This record gives sequence, structure tokens and C-alpha cells, in this order.
Amino acid sequence: MLPLVSGVDNIKFYTYKELQLATENFSKVNKIGEGGFGLVYKGRLRDGTAVAVKVLSPESRQGLQEFVTELTVLADIDHENLVRILGCCVEGNNRILVSGYLENNSLAQTLLGQNHSSIDFNWRTRKNICNDIARGLAFLHGGVQPHIIHRDIKASNILLDKDLRAKITDFGLAKLIPSNMTHVSTRVAGTLGYLAPEYALRGQLTRKADIYSFGVLLMEIVCGRCNRNRRLPPGHQHLLQRVLVALSQAWRMFEKEALVELVDEAFREDLDIEEASRYLKIALICTQELPKQRPGMSTVVKMLQGEVDVNKRNITQPGILSELDPKEPMDMKNTSSLFSPSSGSSSLPSEQTNVTHATITFTSISARSN
Repeated sequence: MLPLVSGVDNIKFYTYKELQLATENFSKVNKIGEGGFGLVYKGRLRDGTAVAVKVLSPESRQGLQEFVTELTVLADIDHENLVRILGCCVEGNNRILVSGYLENNSLAQTLLGQNHSSIDFNWRTRKNICNDIARGLAFLHGGVQPHIIHRDIKASNILLDKDLRAKITDFGLAKLIPSNMTHVSTRVAGTLGYLAPEYALRGQLTRKADIYSFGVLLMEIVCGRCNRNRRLPPGHQHLLQRVLVALSQAWRMFEKEALVELVDEAFREDLDIEEASRYLKIALICTQELPKQRPGMSTVVKMLQGEVDVNKRNITQPGILSELDPKEPMDMKNTSSLFSPSSGSSSLPSEQTNVTHATITFTSISARSN
């Protein structure tokens, strides 16, 4: 039997029968997502509220910890750019999270996915999405006590509502950090390609790790790059490799003052060239190798809104992790999901895999420039 959830206030508790009715007995037709934790269904409560119902697999230890973490972190938080948890079910062996349903799915499935989307991701829409994500992160980092580090900012964890407002979701890996602490030491968890190098190498987690992840995501949104593209050469298909190529290319284009050439051709007709170039510079600022050179999230918001002149900042080369060292492979029993062909991104098991210096190394930008 799974342990009961305790110490969580301001959360509504649903019965299993209520959620069974809401999802039409967890019908396959209503399934909208799945992961290591279990399945997610669209549902409609008796009062007409549309909800997302996240059902934890009883066999998932990782999912149980993330279930408790998500409830604990979000119980008392309400922000327009964060997906709100409405309640849960802890009846018998069932552990189910209920959150608001967002009509336009995730960035990974719409803007960056390979499936056709009817959404017009013009420059104004993308700019608003970037600002929404930044405001949500700024709130987590400075608007609550203790501060919250999300640890898994990526395209699949950004959902869009009916008005294309972006909201951050999936707080199962989140860590709380008191204001009097500079960092917390923890085993590495998150998604390869979005992981800040210093966190992956040393396990020292600060808010600057989220800022690095945001920088990678910002570049993806502006450039329209997919997490995984099977049409690319084999060496460039995986997210980790694509980020390596993208950041390296962005750095070279920045040095040539030609960043705008990276922008998605899909909206160049309605593009504010100066603004798009500024956003790509901000992405480089957020992904600098040294964490202390990355700005705080509240400053990033001001940069995006044009209140801070990014042209006056010294921008150093990005910090990038190379792919896992083939000479010293990780234990594949623990890392079989890192490069799963069926996965949209490469995820590290939550709190289970400790990435060491022997398996991940820094890659020099200058070494890859030719």
C-alpha cells in the first residue's frame, strides 16, 4: 500500500469514483499524455470544470516522490503562469493529481513537435510565451519563501491555455531553497540538453540552473528547433547533441553579429528583427558557462521587456556538456531511458542517477567552431 499524503493543506481531495466519472472510466479516448509516473487524462468534473487527471502507476517509486513533491510545492501557490493543482485522490492504492486543463497542450507538441499544429506561432505569440515563462520562473525564484527551483524547465513542461498564455507545469523534481542558502547539494535530475553543466557535474543546485534551462528553451522558441528530428543526421538527432550544435552555432553567429539568421523562417515576414536578435542574446546570457555571469530571473524579465540594455552586457561563451563519454559508459541499468527512441527528450531518472565527472564533460566552443 502506498503511504498516505500528509502535511498538505488547501488541497481538495477527490474520490476515485468522481475522477472515474470525470474521465469516462479513464477512457483511452481521453488520454492526453504519459510518462514514467503513469498516464494523464482529460476529464470534466460534475460542475463542468475541465481538468487534467494525472494517474500515478502503483509501481512507480519515482512517481510517488514526485507526486508528494508536487502537492507540497504547489499547495499554497497561485500564479497566472503556473499550472495550478486543484486537488488529488489518495484513496486506497490510488495516487492521482488533478490540475486545470489547458486546451493547447505543450510547446513540445505544438511549436516544437513534428505533428502539424493549427496554432499560428507568429513573433508576437512567441514573444508573449517567452515572457510568460520568465515571469513564472521569476515568481518561483523570488516571489515565494522558501524559493523554488523547478529543475526541469523544458518545452514539454510548458502548457498553453486557450489564449496561448504559457504556464509552467510538472513540479515533481522541484527543490525548495531558503533565502539564506546559496545552493543545495542533491543528486542530479532533469533533462539532458537543458541541464546546467555545473549542476550536472557537481550536484550543486542553485536558481542559476533554472536560468540555464530557460536560456536553452528561449533559443528553441525563437529558432523553432525541435527537441528531436529524425530527418537530421544520426549524430544530431538527440536533444543533448542538438543543444550542443545550436549553442555553438549561436555563439559563432553572435561573434559575427548575425544572430538573426538563426530565427525560424516561418515568421520572418512579421518578424521584429531587432527584438528577435535581442532575445537570442538573452538566451546566450542565460547559458553562459559561469553561473555567476547569468542574471537573476527578475533581471531576465526586464531584459525581455527591453528595460535592461543587453548590448551593454559582456557575453561570454555558453557552458555546454558534451555527450556521455563513450570510453567510460554509465551503468545502462540506470540510464536506459536517457536516449530512448520513443522519448521526445532525454530525461535523467529523478533522484536516482548521480552524474559524475567521469561520464559528462565540458565541451569547448572554440574547439567545435571549425
